Amino acid sequence: MDKQKNILILGAGYAGVHAAKMLAKKYKKDSNINITLIDKNPFHTLMTELHEVAGGRVHPESVQVDLGKIFNRTKVNIVTDYITNVDTDKKVVTTKLGSYTYDYLIVGTGSEPAFFGVPGVKEHGFTLWSFEDAIRLRGHITKTFEKASKERNSSKRREMLTFVVAGSGFTGIEMAGELLEWKTRLAREYKIDENEVKVLVVEALSTILNMLDRKQADKAEKYLAKNCVKVLKESPIVEVTAENIKLKTGEVIPTQTLIWTCGIQGTQEAKEYGLKVGRASRLEVNERMEAVGKEGVYVVGDLALNTDAKGNITNPQIVEAAEQTAATAVKNIVAHMTNGEKVNFSPKYHGFMVSIGGKYCVANTAGIKMSGLFAMMTKHLVNMYYLFGIGGFYLIWRYLQHEFFHMEDNRTIIRGHVSSHGNRLWLVPLRLFMGCMWLLEGAKKFFGEATWKAATESFSTLGDLFKGIGPDSWLKAGNVKMPFEWLQVAGTSGASAAGAATDAATSASQAAGAAGAAASWPTPIISEMPKFFKAIMEFMIPNPEIAVWFQRMVVCLEIGMGLALLAGLFTWLASAASAFMVCNFILSAMAGWEILWYFFGSIALMGGAGRTLGLDYYVMPWLGKTLGKWWFGKEKPIYGYENNKSITM
Repeated sequence: MDKQKNILILGAGYAGVHAAKMLAKKYKKDSNINITLIDKNPFHTLMTELHEVAGGRVHPESVQVDLGKIFNRTKVNIVTDYITNVDTDKKVVTTKLGSYTYDYLIVGTGSEPAFFGVPGVKEHGFTLWSFEDAIRLRGHITKTFEKASKERNSSKRREMLTFVVAGSGFTGIEMAGELLEWKTRLAREYKIDENEVKVLVVEALSTILNMLDRKQADKAEKYLAKNCVKVLKESPIVEVTAENIKLKTGEVIPTQTLIWTCGIQGTQEAKEYGLKVGRASRLEVNERMEAVGKEGVYVVGDLALNTDAKGNITNPQIVEAAEQTAATAVKNIVAHMTNGEKVNFSPKYHGFMVSIGGKYCVANTAGIKMSGLFAMMTKHLVNMYYLFGIGGFYLIWRYLQHEFFHMEDNRTIIRGHVSSHGNRLWLVPLRLFMGCMWLLEGAKKFFGEATWKAATESFSTLGDLFKGIGPDSWLKAGNVKMPFEWLQVAGTSGASAAGAATDAATSASQAAGAAGAAASWPTPIISEMPKFFKAIMEFMIPNPEIAVWFQRMVVCLEIGMGLALLAGLFTWLASAASAFMVCNFILSAMAGWEILWYFFGSIALMGGAGRTLGLDYYVMPWLGKTLGKWWFGKEKPIYGYENNKSITM
């Protein structure tokens, strides 16, 4: 295939990003394939986590993933622009700033809230289907509490402090869960009686969370009721004003905050693409995810409408369906270009999860029904799995920071046990002490313990250290200090090592002293090496010659750890190495109980001890910035993403 092919992807949602990642991997080394991704934002939005931003649990940037970071080091060309026209006959997509021709088009522009003709919803309600929606709602809720704190009229204040969520699907219940937790902090911050704050869920049907089985949905409803969230079922909303909502039952609920989550539909702009429109403004596709009647045009994600022979929708508007529709589209584009056999969309969904705040969740994954701690843990693992797929360990670390390490108000499954902003100053003395201890231990082994002891008896004898290493130095060839029986046998039977091995008495004393601690341990923690560890040691250190080289490595490592801890440089790595060394000494049956303080001290120092009065304060930010530029590329302005060669005017 020598002819240039242009693949154009519209929308950087879950489906668009997944399609772009698959294509970039497939055609990584093919210069004839151009891949362009167009979206109005320079970031991918984690739509399933918007409620956390709107509910004040996490910072806004936690749901944004820079497209430049996702697709750096790939051939995907990112365009940040608004789509103004899609001509599927001429195969041209026009944006505000240019136009793009294509050979294959993947449309994944997503969905938008559906208002079902209810008067006043669009004008007075708040939606939660975009990053901008979440920011707007978050600001409104905060401002409403601030106003209510100054309102003296009790009925007006109750109106302000009544928050109504319309719809009991995933988005609605998750938003209600955030409100029931956030209201405690807001009430305290603005000096409001929390009992005046009301959270209601209004549902037109007789049940909630209808994508879950009834047992799990009932658990969610009981949790809401337990936390004073009132659920009104069979209560469709018929009118919305700035001060209240009216139900079909005739009941009027005074409120200034209606959060509308009752349903979604395909974007209205998609109707102008010249493709067949089906239910809820979604674009109809065949079993290969091709737009009906348009070869080379594929529709994916929430916008696609695929039905089976009975007319049932096979791709619900969830993340798994979005990714699977994208995968089908990509496979068929590849098949078309290689004259291969196209595949049909074959969905396989693993279940559903609904979090109610940061402390409770109900889930049905792979047929396993869970609630509470295990369900929430599963949800976090699924989120991290997705983030790893699009951005690697960097996004997982960022997720852990937002969801656990920097969490406020104990709004996680483990409350605030790992969230702390403590001062690292108190770790500095421990860091310096451990640095000195490791440096001294390394120096003893470097010069030889007898030489070191004689030279450090007084200030007048310190100069003896400059005479060179002693005969018992760990660096000396043939000077085996490790009390492993196979080394002693090899040392006494080999001609080159004859006379160099230590005697049994020396070996016994070294078994305690080689642990790298400040003194010889009288009693090892374990009497002999575990079989698995012994096998590893016999493989890695089969003879006295290699043993000496390992001893030299131990000396270098101990001195290096000591200097690093004293300087506060790469403290995390030095501390991790310290803990690793202790574990090795213990498993080698060479260390007593006293060495354990090295291990626990090392764990404590891994909490950023070098960032205070240490070189890590300067080095780590510089290193992070430098490595970030190398891996993710230099930060670009939005208008710097485009590769102008792909634009045809």
